[in-house]
Amino acid sequence: MTLPNQASAGPGRLVDQFQYGLDAPICLTWELTYACNLACVHCLSSSGRRDPRELTTAECKAVIDELERMQVFYVNIGGGEPTVRPDFWELVDYATAHRVGVKFSTNGVRITPDVARRLAASDYVDVQLSLDGATAEVNDAVRGGGSYDTVLRAMENLAAAGFAGFKISVVATRQNIGQLDEFKALADRYGAQLRLTRLRPSGRGADVWDELHPTAEQQRQLYDWLVANGEQVLTGDSFFHLSAYGEALPGLNLCGAGRVVCLIDPVGEVYACPFAIHDSFLAGNVRDEGGFAKVWRESALFQELRQPQTGGVCTRCSAFDACRGGCMAAKFFTGLPLDGPDPECVRGNAEALLSGDRSGAPRPGQDHSHRGPVRGQPVLLGMPARREVRPDRRCDESPLAGLNFW
Repeated sequence: MTLPNQASAGPGRLVDQFQYGLDAPICLTWELTYACNLACVHCLSSSGRRDPRELTTAECKAVIDELERMQVFYVNIGGGEPTVRPDFWELVDYATAHRVGVKFSTNGVRITPDVARRLAASDYVDVQLSLDGATAEVNDAVRGGGSYDTVLRAMENLAAAGFAGFKISVVATRQNIGQLDEFKALADRYGAQLRLTRLRPSGRGADVWDELHPTAEQQRQLYDWLVANGEQVLTGDSFFHLSAYGEALPGLNLCGAGRVVCLIDPVGEVYACPFAIHDSFLAGNVRDEGGFAKVWRESALFQELRQPQTGGVCTRCSAFDACRGGCMAAKFFTGLPLDGPDPECVRGNAEALLSGDRSGAPRPGQDHSHRGPVRGQPVLLGMPARREVRPDRRCDESPLAGLNFW
């Protein structure tokens, strides 16, 4: 893997080299399906119902072949709930057989003891279990009734199978910031690693961001906790805006959209950022001529993102070199200018902008949320069993057509 603009970037920090883009993403997020048995209120992809245009098994394997040729290190598979795709394990096995590592995010609904043993036997598959509260009361208010017990059962199954180092992935919210030590203790109990991510106003998260995102006081609390614990906790590029407090946090302190990361959605659309599913950030489709490689290397959007950024008004701030203006998706979906301050700017530079009329803020591009009685409500969970009767059509109103959940 090479740096296409390495000569112009010159020597310096790796983050300075990354901003000009790579020949292939270090990793990419791939949402295999919008189908999900939950209806989490902050779901960044507004998942729920399966899209009948999903990439076929053959098309998915063709994408994996491209990733192998491009020497992509690993793919972060999500959804929806990816394990409900009938070919999920077939695709995982195909990826690892072609030297593409797999990390998949799941709510744990299908991590049975047998599945846990299978996962523990693989050196090329990692698992992230989604949990947004260290207690059922906090978690289930966001993710749905019964989801806390389901994910704990998955943790127990993985630990019993000897799967060391699986991830517990937590979206930091106003309601769970006070539980950081409890999350860490939970991870330690099961031999797992804690991963904290930022709440973005994307998907259904746009509707609850005002009430769920951490307060200014909690942001400082989170920053101090990460400074003390960050070497044992994964954050990716979630909290680089907090670096304006002073010391840079571990992880990629840079918006990697279109530079080192991107998203492939269930129907093959390629977006610059996993948190910005909107036409403004659509670069192409893997079904187009030239496939994913051509989108990554030649799309006009990605080329633009890899150019030196002006930083706008934020360049006047003494903390700009640390936070680099913050998260593009967070600014976009709160109606703030992309060259302006992050909506959670720790210097308070976005407060005046946020206090104005934001009714014209862009809305997420698609909504696959459940309709009818399950929309916005928890979906009952349990371990699946096949029905006798097959569903009438592939894209049923239920995302898990053909399965019973007790």
